[in-house]
Amino acid sequence: MKEIELSQDQKERIVSKVKAYFSAEMGQDIGGFEAEFLIDFFGREIGAYYYNRGLSDAQKIFTERMEEAAYLIQEVEQPEHD
Repeated sequence: MKEIELSQDQKERIVSKVKAYFSAEMGQDIGGFEAEFLIDFFGREIGAYYYNRGLSDAQKIFTERMEEAAYLIQEVEQPEHD
């Protein structure tokens, strides 16, 4: 899987969230470097699960929409006369 590139703004927001989580839930203050390290670690180790789930969800929606389109096409089909 290709590594996901985050914008600087996205990375800063995620780092802020990780730091806030550690502070609120674990009573520990971690620095930006540690938070970035955790983000990179989780991205490498479990990111594929979330990515694949997103693809699966998208495929399910696509399949449902294609089935709906096929039904709509059948509805407008005209009878053939011999």
